[in-house]
Amino acid sequence: MKPMFGYLPEAVFFDLDGTLADTAEDLAAPVNALRAERGLPPLPLAALRPYASMGARGLLGQGLGVAPGDPGFEELRDEFLRRYEAEICVRTRLFDGMSEVIESLERRRIAWGVVSNKVERYVRPILGALGVLERSVTAIGGDTTAHAKPHPEPLLHAARLARVAPGRSVYVGDDERDIEAGRAAGMITVAAAYGFCGAASRPEEWGADFLIDSPAALLELLPR
Repeated sequence: MKPMFGYLPEAVFFDLDGTLADTAEDLAAPVNALRAERGLPPLPLAALRPYASMGARGLLGQGLGVAPGDPGFEELRDEFLRRYEAEICVRTRLFDGMSEVIESLERRRIAWGVVSNKVERYVRPILGALGVLERSVTAIGGDTTAHAKPHPEPLLHAARLARVAPGRSVYVGDDERDIEAGRAAGMITVAAAYGFCGAASRPEEWGADFLIDSPAALLELLPR
């Protein structure tokens, strides 16, 4: 790994779940509500947290043992999403140190934004509740463009909106598909090992340009 970026980037884009914000508790709550209705005990957050970046598919698979194509999956997914949308930002918060990262980027006049696979109608309210929507140059969801990550189009769209060059931009994410998308878009990639990676995931093997274990570590990569 290189010790720091070779130049001051024009923009830094973040994945949302597990990178910019810790959304795990609000994502786990609907799963345990559905378990309770079926007479099942709640699962600890630690058991669901590694699946939070996978959305309804991963959480319902871990929490209720159902997968796309199984009988009743679509109904469970719809109920999960209904419950989640009703209480979308109750316990969600920026990761420790992320406020300082955002402030530092803004002081340096580096644009920053969000590119998530969460649908846009969820991305924008979460950023609004966290008080950063108006400061973010992008609030892109998995349905904003014709493709979702790992396709590069959401990131290329972010660069167009921010009026920056993809090759002078950074993408930070806690999932291998984030790194795949960033590389395909020609961006510098940073793997957020502090996110929802899970014990079975090895961020150091994703091929990212940099690996960080906290949001604050991102600032250490910026030229002084």
